[in-house]
Amino acid sequence: MENSFKYFENRDCKYYPCHEGMEHMNCLFCYCPLYFKDECPGSPEYIQKGDKIIKSCMSCTFPHEADNYKEIIKRLIP
Repeated sequence: MENSFKYFENRDCKYYPCHEGMEHMNCLFCYCPLYFKDECPGSPEYIQKGDKIIKSCMSCTFPHEADNYKEIIKRLIP
């Protein structure tokens, strides 16, 4: 996909690819805007750290998939 307002691939980033196994990655949502949402369409894992539960998105590629732009925007607008 070509870089646009809904897709941006930054192959020059020192962290690219941040998720292994992806040939193309949308870097527009480098930090997932859905991290603080309770209902997340991705595949987060929840890790127990002492008495806290931490949401881990290390294995989730949802915000980096080009076709998910509309779904992310829909979930951000109240």
